[in-house]
Amino acid sequence: MEIDKAIRECDDRRLQTKYNNATYVVQRALALYSIEEVAFSFNGGKDSTVLLHILRAGYFLHKKGQNSANGDLKDFPIRTIYFESPCAFPEINSFTYDTAATYGLQIDTISLDFKSGLEALLKEKPIRAIFLGVRIGDPTAVGQEQFSPSSPGWPPFMRVNPILDWSYRDVWAFLLTCKVNYCSLYDQGYTSIGSIYDTVPNSLLCISNSSNKFKPAYLLADGRLERAGRAKRPSTSTGGQHPAESNGLTSQDSLKNSMLTASIIAVGDEILFGIVEDQLGPYLCRKLHCIGWSVFQHSVVHNNVSSFLQKSYIDSVAEEVERQKSKSDMVFIYGGVGPLHSDVSIAGIAKAFGVRLAPDEEFEEYLRHIIGDQCTGDRNEMAQLPEGITELWHHDKLSVPLIKCENVIILSATNVPELEKQWDCWIELAKSSDLLALLEPYVSKDVTTNLSDVEIAQPLSKLCLEFPDLYIGCYRKARYGSLIVSFKGKDLTRIESAIKALHKKFQPSAFVEMN
Repeated sequence: MEIDKAIRECDDRRLQTKYNNATYVVQRALALYSIEEVAFSFNGGKDSTVLLHILRAGYFLHKKGQNSANGDLKDFPIRTIYFESPCAFPEINSFTYDTAATYGLQIDTISLDFKSGLEALLKEKPIRAIFLGVRIGDPTAVGQEQFSPSSPGWPPFMRVNPILDWSYRDVWAFLLTCKVNYCSLYDQGYTSIGSIYDTVPNSLLCISNSSNKFKPAYLLADGRLERAGRAKRPSTSTGGQHPAESNGLTSQDSLKNSMLTASIIAVGDEILFGIVEDQLGPYLCRKLHCIGWSVFQHSVVHNNVSSFLQKSYIDSVAEEVERQKSKSDMVFIYGGVGPLHSDVSIAGIAKAFGVRLAPDEEFEEYLRHIIGDQCTGDRNEMAQLPEGITELWHHDKLSVPLIKCENVIILSATNVPELEKQWDCWIELAKSSDLLALLEPYVSKDVTTNLSDVEIAQPLSKLCLEFPDLYIGCYRKARYGSLIVSFKGKDLTRIESAIKALHKKFQPSAFVEMN
């Protein structure tokens, strides 16, 4: 058969391994269930197109194993389900029915929603298992295995996921190696296709100096960004921008813009034991203030010091991440990242989001390029990332990509120069993807006085009420030294007004401005 032959003759060993594993899952399913008891959910997308040909090859190998294959299996006996929607792209519908005619698919077209359609179908047909083109990273893939019973509240059937562990790169390597047809939208810059209302070409494939021409989907460099084209189309009646330009965050409420907050989590016993002075947290605070963000909290969490305590320290990280991710717009976490027994940060983040750790093949390949044969596949814990919520942010200046799990940014820096490089790269990547709101930076002025705390306490409290938009704080560099009053905010005029108001409450020479 042409699919099996194409894969076995190619030089891509990883693709061959993926193909062998996927067809094995198909053959296992066909050994467990009769042809009448299985079905294939086809939607015309790239993943289900791969699955179609994996099923054709798997069925061929299954029959060959029974010594009943004649080498000319033109018909595809597995029942095919297509959920037709008025919101689907015309190109998807055309490709689906053309494919059905080409490969002799027994296609059942269902116009109901997925759940209702399955309930009706399973009442009518003796279907016990359904092949799905789900991959790790898909929103519906969280918690699934290659064989997973349907979720509570759904009609009972076995979900069979032969390509669950395939990456974006694997999908396109298969389609191009086997030279099979796929939906024409993928050659127009679409990388992940939903409905006509929530899908646009991926702006990362936009050809320079052109607002409406895109490179084909298989040229997307980072497969983690395949869903970057899932964005609402602008209304044509308002003369909006080209759809690709609306990817990501482009506008926010002005009040929200003035109070975006971040939390910082440091993971490391060496900080809590006083062995190492944490310099990364203060650096991040300064950098965040420079882009107008307020730091809500900076905390330090234990990591593992003995294998017996590892689980409790994963829980400690998970609890802190869960607490901060709901309170802040962005959370930065550093420390505890790596293959050592004490590196519990990524496991803690996964637990905070209620997902499991799963092998990330793109990250594993990246690590193998850096550390060579020391990277040992599934045994390499560094390649295990939170399932379904992880994005890898690559930059030419970084040896290891930044890891983003929803609103949590994982930093691998161990010193300020490394952090400075990662911060600059993160700012550049976030700005280019319209995922970062750059606000008015914080500005500050300090004044010093020899007045006692008692003398200044009540007037300062009143001043805070008069200027609620400013942060007004006090500190001393030495217990019996001068008191420093610090004013921070985003409006220098307001700060100067507050300082003048403070002067009026005391003798003219009571306060001196500091440089």
